[in-house]
Amino acid sequence: MSATIETTVHMPAPAVREKHAREIAGLPMFFAGLAVAAVGVGMIINGIRTAEANGTEPSPGLLIAGVLALLAAVLIMKGLFTVAPGEARVLQFLGRYVGTVRTDGLRWANPFTTRQKISTRIRNHETQALKVNDADGNPIEIAAVVVWQVEDTARARFEVDDFVRFVGIQTETAVRHIATSYPYDNHEVTGLSLRENADEITETLAIEISARVQSAGVKVIESRLTHLAYAPEIAQAMLQRQQAGAVVAARTRIVEGAVGMVELALQRLAEQDVVELDEERKAAMVSNLLVVLCGDRSTQPVVNAGSLYT
Repeated sequence: MSATIETTVHMPAPAVREKHAREIAGLPMFFAGLAVAAVGVGMIINGIRTAEANGTEPSPGLLIAGVLALLAAVLIMKGLFTVAPGEARVLQFLGRYVGTVRTDGLRWANPFTTRQKISTRIRNHETQALKVNDADGNPIEIAAVVVWQVEDTARARFEVDDFVRFVGIQTETAVRHIATSYPYDNHEVTGLSLRENADEITETLAIEISARVQSAGVKVIESRLTHLAYAPEIAQAMLQRQQAGAVVAARTRIVEGAVGMVELALQRLAEQDVVELDEERKAAMVSNLLVVLCGDRSTQPVVNAGSLYT
């Protein structure tokens, strides 16, 4: 089945893949930024006080150095960012992807990069009840739930416009394709059916969804059918068909059991010499026993006060 999925789903090869960004722990850089800012402020204040004490103009060099130190502190602080558990930050520099940060906590990277938050938590997507025709052309309603997670943040960010919406649309497409590939019920015909082979169908569904969303860097963890039924316009007719099949199957079991009981009764009568019956009386006895055992109503016994033959 996987070979069929691969030949029917053609997704372009990803142009970018996730890589680790150059980043370091943020706490040391935070204190470094504070220290540089303190040095810059101290240089400016010292220059002004020295000039006031000497009665001269403040030293331009000292003031410029203090301002540069403050700008450096601002840049250091601008490079700080936080990463929460279950999240990642995608870094870009001048429009170019430079890596992904997955380590949680306070981190520091190039202050000139832009950072976009992408959730890597496990998510659920449940489709609405879709009305489609199964392989036999019968209208059915089907819905599924997919458990998925972002595996490659670079592809999720750059390969598709909106990876969440992309997963939703591709999931519905896969569900429709699976529904039209199999009959709702095989009606005793060899082959898979949606109703009787739920495990095989859900496995096939997971394979197809995975093939469709791998371009977005998404990993499918599990998929399950949550709703499966005939469409309302044919539900009553199909219910009658299922009831008729159940009645036939039950009657078949009853007849098989009744024939065995009749055979056993004739065998016991012959072995214990209870009564000798000719072929005509045996046929009558078999007919009566089958009527009693196979009837759907309680029997009304009739007592024969004469002989066996009258």
